[in-house]
Amino acid sequence: MALAISAVAMPSAAFAQDSAEADEAAVEDGAIIVTGFRASLETAVNKKKTSEVIVESISAEDIGKLPDASIAESIARLPGLTSQRLSGRSNSISIRGFAPDFSTTLLNGREQTSTGDNRAVEYDQYPSEVVSQVNVYKTPMASLIGQGLSGTVDMRTIRPLDAGKQILTIGARGSYADLGKLNAGSKDFGYRVNALYVDQFADDTIGIALGASYVDEPYQIQEFNAWGYPTDAGDAVIGGSKSYVTSTQLTRFGLNGTLQWKPSSTFTTTLDAFYTDFKDDQIKRGIELPLYWSAATLSNPTRSNKFITAGQYNGVKGVVRNDVFQRNAKLYSFGWNNKYEGDDGWKAVLDLSYSKTDRNELNLESYSGTGRNAVGATDTIRFTSGTEGTVFAPTLNYGDYNLILLTSPQGWGGNQTAPNGTTIINGQDGYYNDRIVKDEIWQARAEISKDLDGFISSVQVGANYTDRSKNLVPDEYFLGLTANTNGTTSVAVPSQFRLGTTNLSFLGLGPMISYDPLALLDAGIYKLVPNAYGDVAVKSYAVSEKILTPYLQANLKGTLGSADLTGNIGVQANFTEQKSVGASATYLGALPNGAPNIGVRTQSDSVRYTDILPSLNLSLRFPNDMVIRFAAAREIIRPRMDDMKNSLNFSYTFATVGGVPTAFITGGSGNPDLRPWRANAIDLTFEKYFGTKGYLALQLFYKDLKSYVYNQDIDIPASELVLAPPPPGIAVAPVAKINVPINGKGGELYGVELAGTLPFDTLSQALSGFGITGGVSYTETKILPNPGGKAEDLPGYSKWVANGTLFFEKGGFNVRGSIRYRSTFVGEVSGFAANRVRRRAAPETIIDAQIGYDFQPGSALEGLSLYIQGQNLTNEPFITTNPGDVRQVIDYQRYGRRFLAGFNYKF
Repeated sequence: MALAISAVAMPSAAFAQDSAEADEAAVEDGAIIVTGFRASLETAVNKKKTSEVIVESISAEDIGKLPDASIAESIARLPGLTSQRLSGRSNSISIRGFAPDFSTTLLNGREQTSTGDNRAVEYDQYPSEVVSQVNVYKTPMASLIGQGLSGTVDMRTIRPLDAGKQILTIGARGSYADLGKLNAGSKDFGYRVNALYVDQFADDTIGIALGASYVDEPYQIQEFNAWGYPTDAGDAVIGGSKSYVTSTQLTRFGLNGTLQWKPSSTFTTTLDAFYTDFKDDQIKRGIELPLYWSAATLSNPTRSNKFITAGQYNGVKGVVRNDVFQRNAKLYSFGWNNKYEGDDGWKAVLDLSYSKTDRNELNLESYSGTGRNAVGATDTIRFTSGTEGTVFAPTLNYGDYNLILLTSPQGWGGNQTAPNGTTIINGQDGYYNDRIVKDEIWQARAEISKDLDGFISSVQVGANYTDRSKNLVPDEYFLGLTANTNGTTSVAVPSQFRLGTTNLSFLGLGPMISYDPLALLDAGIYKLVPNAYGDVAVKSYAVSEKILTPYLQANLKGTLGSADLTGNIGVQANFTEQKSVGASATYLGALPNGAPNIGVRTQSDSVRYTDILPSLNLSLRFPNDMVIRFAAAREIIRPRMDDMKNSLNFSYTFATVGGVPTAFITGGSGNPDLRPWRANAIDLTFEKYFGTKGYLALQLFYKDLKSYVYNQDIDIPASELVLAPPPPGIAVAPVAKINVPINGKGGELYGVELAGTLPFDTLSQALSGFGITGGVSYTETKILPNPGGKAEDLPGYSKWVANGTLFFEKGGFNVRGSIRYRSTFVGEVSGFAANRVRRRAAPETIIDAQIGYDFQPGSALEGLSLYIQGQNLTNEPFITTNPGDVRQVIDYQRYGRRFLAGFNYKF
């Protein structure tokens, strides 16, 4: 919902609750009043023009009215920024070619906890309807706390006393996903509603703002996924497939409240509260096909340029999957700000804040097939592989409830037995993995500043203390049929739990049986058997950080010839103490039943280090509205919190070596001694403004990475690890490869951005109402993890990023079309056990559009806005491939188009 506020003061990055002068939308009586999207662009242009750092800004009008499912999609339209999609919606931001891990996000200037495994905020948590402005700072300054290496995103909620008037708005919209209802019980229509109330009392000494938003919207996905591509006689061939149709129901309830009290002209106290309750419920149905990496045999292959484009697999034992993924998160954020502004130039601020996220992610897998292990019919499947994945032609009917039974078709997991040797289950019938994550930040900040006469216009001295902790506890079980104790039991889905069939025609697989595995678990058809293997215990970790950040900043204001010279110079110190607690599994011998006897050892490590971060920002402002900016700074971003864990996890991957099926042990370990990414950065920009209506900017940047984090494989004896036995007939490699994050030296990233906002009436009045905004950026990176080794791309790095919005707004009518493009990049997707996996993603071009009408002053419906929106109009897929061959598709996901219609009403 658009907040429709065009004269709200802009908060400054220098401190939470600080505000700068806003550009007035209205002028003298009789003049044109600029409102709507153009007003928001003028506000953003003015913010950029008057700022002392390099900043991109977006305000309430365009956040609320752009066709965006999340704030991330609105932010991704800013120059030099882009996003990665998850389940068809943007939830994370990349700035200047860096992954989301390299930026930080603030709410009203305060650091926030994350619903992800790292620091990067996932923007699904933040309703666009309760945020009035977002500022993206591309260069740091000493008084900016929580700054990132690539940039800092600061989301701002409305300040009721700054608004200066009563505001009451409501809005609603409906949505439609054109892929339809892919799963039984799923939806293709959704809705969102929101409201905002702002008012002032007691002679404008008390202000209140209350905002609320509720979203209940479906997302549908067609997902092809390949296990990988082994070689047959030197030609790559699909080795297995795990593909689904996924239906997601996203619900989110968000509340925001602000209370301001200004008892005197020199003192203001402000209380902020923000809360979201987020639920992402997914049902995933598909058929997992073990092919080359199984007992199946390949025949009649069609070979083309080192790739098998078609063929047939015989003896395939497919695993029909009915899986559930439920992600629940609650985010709490509170802040208390006290600001004194004396008439003598002295100022003081005290700010206290708290942020907390409670999250759990349940991944429940349920298997079915023609019979347990070697029992049951096998399939003969023809396949055709290409640049959109693989399409299959089976001979079995996977939608036949008499043929497809609840069972363990592949015998995964082996026998689970009690210490006395009694079989609990023979081959798991599914898997239950609940990841419980807690993230908490306490923050306190104090600052004193004094206005001065002369070139140094003011001095700020302050200190910030941040105490953050994050921990993960895995809760994992084998899922077994209650009757599964003798190794022969397979059970038909009881009739009362049958949900018809799900259509997998996009894969060529036809119908498959469908049911709700949670309902079977609740009914006692399934039981949970604790997973006592060491690879579960070592997934847990707890990481804490205590950071004291004193800073000193001098603000500058003078003249240089005919130009004004403004800016700031300062230094910030980070005194960091980080601690990590984790676990390692130790093999203590065998139990009487032959199972491994596992001991879990808790281990703790801590480290202290200091970073000194100087910064300089200078702006040379000419009378002809030209601005030249120069910035130099030492920048850091602390390492991923899950990279700092003091624990080890491991699993099997499979390959055929010398004709022998072999299980290779791979895993990952954290490093509690990791230091931050560090860089020396220089920025130079040239900006031409057209008043506050528009601008053109050329932005150059260079980052010399002095320290960074990369991953390195190390070899350890497989005998030192404790894993579940591999499937029968599979050999185990004697050496395990463990991937460990370490600090490296050397590397650079540099680029150029061309950005602008141009209302066409600055060229000709005949084009009044038309305009364009956007930018294009080109970035180069050179990272050499090993001396003399091959250069690698940074995660999330795209060489080219472009976005633009062409708009028309006049007489109440508004039309906008937006496009976002990013070249290939290394993205993160969810892998086994919900762990993150990095894969090379194909280029993307996303096109959105909106048509609307705002009823004009004097109309009986004044204050009402109607709009129709379309998202992803070209149905752009998300694709990842093996390096070097676009035919070796790992992921091919289609999200479909989304259409929305709604209204906003301002009383």
